Formats: sequence, C-alpha cells, structure tokens
Amino acid sequence: MSKKLFALILALAMVFAMSSALADKATVDGQTVMVRTAKIDFAGKTVILHSNDVHGAVDGYAYMPKLKATLEGLGADVILVDAGDFSAGNPYVSLSKGHNAIELMNAVGYDVATLGNHEFDFGYEQLMANLADAQFTTICADVYGPDGNLILPATTIVETASGLKIGFFGMETPETATKVNPGLIEGIRFATFDELYEAAQKAIDELADADVVIGLCHLGVDDESAANGYRSIDLLKKVQGVDFIIDAHSHTVMVEGPEGEPVQSTGTRFANIGAVVIDNETKAIVDNFLFPVSYLKQDGDVADLAKSIMEAVDEQYGAVFATTEVRLNGDRDPGNRTEETNLGDLITDAMVWSVVKEGGVEQVEPNAVVGITNGGGIRATIEVGDISRKDVNTVLPFGNTVAVIYVTGDELLEALEASSFSTPGAVGGYPQTSGIEWTLDTTVEYDQGDLYLKADGSETTYYAPASIKRVTITAINGEPFDPAATYAVVTNNFCAAGGDTYNVFMRAYNEGSGFDTGVPMDEAVVAYISEVLNGTITAEQYGEPRGTETQIRAEAPEEEVEPAA
Repeated sequence: MSKKLFALILALAMVFAMSSALADKATVDGQTVMVRTAKIDFAGKTVILHSNDVHGAVDGYAYMPKLKATLEGLGADVILVDAGDFSAGNPYVSLSKGHNAIELMNAVGYDVATLGNHEFDFGYEQLMANLADAQFTTICADVYGPDGNLILPATTIVETASGLKIGFFGMETPETATKVNPGLIEGIRFATFDELYEAAQKAIDELADADVVIGLCHLGVDDESAANGYRSIDLLKKVQGVDFIIDAHSHTVMVEGPEGEPVQSTGTRFANIGAVVIDNETKAIVDNFLFPVSYLKQDGDVADLAKSIMEAVDEQYGAVFATTEVRLNGDRDPGNRTEETNLGDLITDAMVWSVVKEGGVEQVEPNAVVGITNGGGIRATIEVGDISRKDVNTVLPFGNTVAVIYVTGDELLEALEASSFSTPGAVGGYPQTSGIEWTLDTTVEYDQGDLYLKADGSETTYYAPASIKRVTITAINGEPFDPAATYAVVTNNFCAAGGDTYNVFMRAYNEGSGFDTGVPMDEAVVAYISEVLNGTITAEQYGEPRGTETQIRAEAPEEEVEPAA
C-alpha cells in the first residue's frame, strides 16, 4: 500500500471516528461539536478553524460562524483562515468573478486568507479589485507584480484576547503560471524552485515575534507537483521555523502528511472544516483534526446570504434546456485528467462545431480541423436527467473562450506528448480530443527536456519533451496523419495562451497563427446540445467514450493465491 493511500485511509478513518463516537461530542447552545477521544478542554486554548478549495460551495460558509461561536462558548479563542481557491468553481462565485466569495467571507468573519491559483482566473486586476473589498487580511509571500514587489503582504500576526501571537505566512503554487490564462496575468511572476523556498524562509523569519508559525499554503501534495518540489511536504524539508501547514490545492483530506508531517487539509467544497488547537500557556500545538460539516449547524444570517446568492444565479441559469440519457463523466482521477471521457468528447465536439459552423478556418481543409481541451478545465459531472445552463457552467466555470490555432502535425504531436507526460498519473493538461485518433504508451518513460518558457522568457513549471516517444497519431478525422501538414486546432484561450502544458500552442498563437472567437465554452456547449443534438444527449451518441484514444498500460501484477490448506 502506498504512503499516500495509507495517509488517506488514516484521515478518513479519523473523520469516521470523530463522527461516530457519541462519547466524543460536546454540545453548547444546541451546537454539536465532534471532539477526539482525548476530550479536549477548550478553555485556555486557541483554535484555528480553516477551509480550503471552497470552489463555490457557498452554502458551506454558514457552518463557520456557528462552529466558531460554539468553540468560544467552550472557552476557546478562535481564528478563521482560508488557504485559497475561493473565487471560482461554479456559477455562484464565477458569475461575479469571485466577488460573491469575498462578500460571504466578510459575513463569516474570516481573519486571514491566502491565494489559490483560481483567484487569478478572472485576471490580476479583478483579483485586486475583489480584495479591496475584503475585510480580512490576504497574504502571499511568493507572487510578484510588474514592479518586482510582492503583490500582497507576505505575513501577518493575529494576537488573541489571551495574548497569544499566531504568525501566518501565505504561499501560492508556482503552477499558477501555467494553470491560469497567461494573458490575464501578464507581468505577474510566481517564485519557482529554490526561490520558492527562499521566499518562504524570508517570510518565516519575519515572524520572529510570533509564538506559533502557521503556513497557509496553496501547494498540495499531488504527485504531478513532486518533480519540481512544489508540494507543501517538499517545502517543509527546505525551511525552518514552521510549526504547522494548513494546505490546499490537491483537494486532499488529511490530518498529517504521508510521513507524519504537520500538514492538514480539509478536502474541498466544505466537506470538512479543519481545526488546529494551540495551548495558550505552553504556546504549543496540542491537536489537529477535522469537523465533518454534516454534523454541524449553520448560522442563519450567513445561510440566508448564501441562499440569496444561489437563488439569483439559479433564476438566471437554472432553466432546463436539455436532457441526458447518460452520466457525463466529470471525474478527476480516474477521469478527465487521466483518460478519454464521454464529457470530454462532447465538449470538444461542441467546440469544433461552434467554429466550423461560423467559418473562418478555411486555411485548412475541413478534415484537418480537430479539437483539444485540457481535462483539468472540466470541473463537474452531469448526471442523467435534466440539464440547465448552470449545470454546463458548473462543468466549465472559468469563462474561457473558444480559440483556434494553426500548428503542424509535429507540433500537434508535441502538444499531446507534453500534455500526457505523467499519465497514468493525473495531470490538468490531459488532452480531451475531437477528430484525433491517437495512442499513448504509458509503459514508455517521458523523455524530459528543457523547461518550457513563457512569452516573456521566464520559466513555466512544465518540461518539453526531448523526443516524441509515448504518443503516436493514427489518423485525423479518418484521414492519414501527416507530421508536415497544417492542422487547425480548436481549443480554449487558456491553452492557446500556453496554459497547463500547451506551450507549443502559445508559440504558434503568438506568431499570429490563430484567433480567439470570443465565444464562451459553456455557451458553445449549450448551443451544440440544443441545435445539433436537439436537446437530448443519447446513449448512442455519448454513452461511452468514443474510443479514439488508446492507452497502453503496464499489466497489474497478478495477486498470489494462497494454496488451500
């Protein structure tokens, strides 16, 4: 069993234990709090309650103030913090370009937050406009503006009523540089490699007067982040003076790292609220655990605010316009980040149709037009039954538009090779395709070349292939593939600008070989379902992935069978 899997099982077991042990509940003013078997006496303690990767689950915010009040009733000082990715994820926040999340966090009474990569989804200027309305402190120690200075304070110290000084430093994943539309973050630089650790250490050193030092780190523990050393557990090995990390980005449910590191994360979308307990007298962390929100109560005022936001969006986007006979797979792993899916097929078909029907790609023959979108941009499943515009927007929440680039066959091979470098491991750039018959041999090691460069010459977080060893293209729309031919790739403006692993697209696009249609991806999908599929997604059309992508994987070792006694 892998250490990561063991840690996940351990974390889930702890959550189950907290939620099932009746002897471990404390109740104050009607609010039930799940407490570990240690039966914590919250008097004389400071509790940091934390969230991460909320991604538009706005109704979850109402659990925070009620839980805070309960713990205060038990004698604790309470600090509320968030580790990023609150600005995007579904229409409840994305339609306001993240501002609804700020409004709710103000209502809850958050004290400190850091930035996630999705805070930049609507651009740097929009982010700073949102934060100007924030009534909490936002910190980040490793993101620099056009002037070369940090865009936000690196640290803050929160002093409790008991006089305990909690120092926080914020860290943003360097992967933001390639997980956000580069055109929206021009001039913004994210610290990479050793500079990341140096920025963190500098911030930690600034907190010398703090009694406890906590990292709010949007770094995660994903395997795909390990090669560059960008995980929270990698950071811990490179710095000194950190007592605990509240982590985010990988949506992991954990109360410690895979090797027992002092790292905790709640998962995503308010499945849990995290707690870090500090003894005010000894100034030491004495416990950390998760509160499953299914056992908590909501604050009425915040719940009403969330409801009003949801109802306004539902009224605008909630009308049913179609139905589906099949589940459209929006899963992450296994799913759109690891393999072809029926939802990926539907989206890329819709993108291609939205361009071809309007013309403008006459530079190539019709059978030379293909579609590619990054699997990491597909964020939700559509279940069997009615479909609303909100459902489609929840799948594609980032406001990306349909774009076209012209590349050679060799460049198309490079894009597929680079964007499946870690398969069968998950990667956000994994190509969901239309019109391309291709094979990926995952038994062959990726031939890692140099780091890709952004348009300004700075490094990205992904490596170009030194050679094409894993991917072959069999056919394009049923015709033989030609490495020297020119193909029109219908993609999204994020990938066209070099987002995720698609640096080769950026190079072509920046040379003037393409255009942005301005059509939002979700609108293209809605129109395709309505006009081409006549409002019904059938099992015959999209019941299964169409099978134009073939993966060769190593056979799993056969389990040994114990001989009969």
